[in-house]
Amino acid sequence: MTWKLISWNVNGIRAAEKKGFLDWLANCGADVVAVQETKAHPEQLSAALRNPPGYQAAWSAAERKGYSGVATFSRRAPQRVIEGLGEARFDVEGRTLIHEFEPFVFFNIYFPNGGRGPEWVAHKLAFYKRFLEVAQGYIEAGRLLVVAGDFNTAYAEIDLARPKENAKTSGFLPEERAGLGEFFAAGLVDTFRYLHPDTVKYTWWDMVTRARERNVGWRIDYFMVSPDLRERILAAEIHDEVMGSDHCPISLTLDV
Repeated sequence: MTWKLISWNVNGIRAAEKKGFLDWLANCGADVVAVQETKAHPEQLSAALRNPPGYQAAWSAAERKGYSGVATFSRRAPQRVIEGLGEARFDVEGRTLIHEFEPFVFFNIYFPNGGRGPEWVAHKLAFYKRFLEVAQGYIEAGRLLVVAGDFNTAYAEIDLARPKENAKTSGFLPEERAGLGEFFAAGLVDTFRYLHPDTVKYTWWDMVTRARERNVGWRIDYFMVSPDLRERILAAEIHDEVMGSDHCPISLTLDV
C-alpha cells in the first residue's frame, strides 16, 4: 500500500487559512498531513479548519496562546493518537502528536528553536534526547517509525546557504548538529538526503531579509524513518514552489 505524507511548518494556521491552506490541503493528495507552529487552540479556529472534508484532525496546542502547536490531518484512521512525549516541560508547549497507524507509528513534531539563548539550546537538546528515548522504545518493540516536522537544525554544510557565516548561529551549532547526529546513530534515515545525496534545496528562509527571493535558505524540516523502512521509500521531495509560510512543505511517499 502506498502512503503519501506531507509535513509543513505553516507559521500560523489561521494566517495559512487566509492564504488558501484549505484549498491546498484538499488538492495535495496526501494520506497524512502534519503541520507545525499552528499558534492556535482548536476553539480559535473555523469549523472548516478543525474538521477538513475527508480528513480526521488531531490538535496539540501550547498552554501559552499564540505559540507553537501542531496538528495532524489523516485520511486513514489511526489505532491510537498520543499527545506529547510524556514529560510535562515539553508537553505544555504542544509540540508532539504521535499517530499509531497499523503499518507504522507517525510522529509529528515541532522541535524547539534554540535561538533565544544558551538555555534554549539546552532545552532543545533535552527535547531531542527525550524524543529519541520514546522513538527507540517503539523501535525496540518492533514498530516501524516515520518522524516528520521542523527539527530546527541544519545537519550538514550542504543544508544551508551560508554555513561558515552561521557556524555560531543556533540551528547550526556544533552541539545541535551532534544532537541530530544521535538520531542517525540510532538508525533513523534522513529520507530526502538518502534519495538526493547531493541536491541543494532548502525548506526555510528568513522573511525579514527577503531571503527566499535569493534562495538563501536552510533545510531544517525533515522526514526520517526507521531503518526497516529505508527500502520502502518511493519518493522524498521538497516543495519550495509552495508559498504561504517562511517554510515550504516536504513530502514522503512510502510503500508499506
